[in-house]
Amino acid sequence: MRPLPLPAALAVVVLAGVASAAQGVVNAELGARTDAPVLGAVANNVVGCLVVLVGLAVVPSMRTGLAALRRAGLPWWSYLGGVGGAVVVLTAPVVVPVLGVAVFTIAQVAGGSLGGLAVDRAGLAAAGRLRLTAPRVAGALLGIGAVALAQLGRPVGDLAIGLVLLSVVGGLAVAFQSALNGRVAAGVGPAAGLAVNFVVSTSVIGAVALLAGAFAGPPRWPTEWWLYTGGLFGVGIVLALLVGVRAAGVLRTGLALVAGQLGGALLLDLALPDGPGVRLPVLAGAVLTLLALLVAGVRRRGPARVAAEREREPDGRLVG
Repeated sequence: MRPLPLPAALAVVVLAGVASAAQGVVNAELGARTDAPVLGAVANNVVGCLVVLVGLAVVPSMRTGLAALRRAGLPWWSYLGGVGGAVVVLTAPVVVPVLGVAVFTIAQVAGGSLGGLAVDRAGLAAAGRLRLTAPRVAGALLGIGAVALAQLGRPVGDLAIGLVLLSVVGGLAVAFQSALNGRVAAGVGPAAGLAVNFVVSTSVIGAVALLAGAFAGPPRWPTEWWLYTGGLFGVGIVLALLVGVRAAGVLRTGLALVAGQLGGALLLDLALPDGPGVRLPVLAGAVLTLLALLVAGVRRRGPARVAAEREREPDGRLVG
C-alpha cells in the first residue's frame, strides 16, 4: 500500500488525536467506576483485540499480512511496539494522582518529542533516517512549549522527580511504539501491524493486571455501553499512527497527534455537561502545536545542503 500524501496523512493523525482525547475520558471514567484503573486498560485492549479478530474474519489483507510475518525477515524487536502502548496506559494511573494532569502531560510530550527526534535520526521507522536539523529541533521544543501553555491554570501535585522521569519514559515509549509498528506495517501491511500491536500490548497489560491483583475479586463492571468504546478509539489511533509515521516520520506524527488531542480537549470542554467551556490556554496551545508541526517540516534548500541527506538505501529509498 502506497503512503498517503503528507497533508492527508497528518490530517488523519490530527483526527486520531481528537479520538485520543475522547479515549482518555472514557477510560478514566471506566477505571473510576471499577475502582481499579488497570481494569480500564484491560477492557480497552480487550475491545481492541475483538475488533482485530473481526478484522481477521472479514479483511483478507490482514490474514495475508499475518501469514507473511515469517517471511518478512524483521528482527524480533520490531514486534515490540505494543509494549510502548502498554507502558503509557499503565503509567498514567500511577503518575497522574501524584503529579497532576498538567505535569504528567508536559513530561510525556517532552519524552515523545525527544524520542521522535531520536528514532527518526536512527532510522527505526519506515520513513528512514531523518536528519537532526534546526527546524526539527525547534519544532520539538515549540511543541513542548505549546503543551505547557495549554496546561496553565491546572493544579500541580507533588513534583516527585522519579514520577516525572517515569512520565518522560512513557513519552519515549510512544515514540518507539510508533516507529516499530511502522516497520512492521511497512513489511506486512498496516492491518497486520495493528494486530501485532494489540496482541503484544494486551499481553503486557493483562500480565501487569494479574500481578497487581486486579482480578483477585469480582470487578464491578458498569452497564453503560459507551464506557467500553475506548478500544474502538484505540484501533483508529494505532492505524492513524501507522499512516502518519510512514509519511512524515515519528516526530511530526507525534506533534500532529498532540494538536488533535488539544483540539479534542477543547471540543470535550464544550460538549460535556459539566465542561468548563473554551479555555484560552488550550486554544493557544493547539494553535501553537500546529505551528510546531509546520516548523518541524521546514526543509532548507541550497548548495550547502548536506550530501548525506541524499544517501539512499540499497532499494533506492531516500533516507534524508
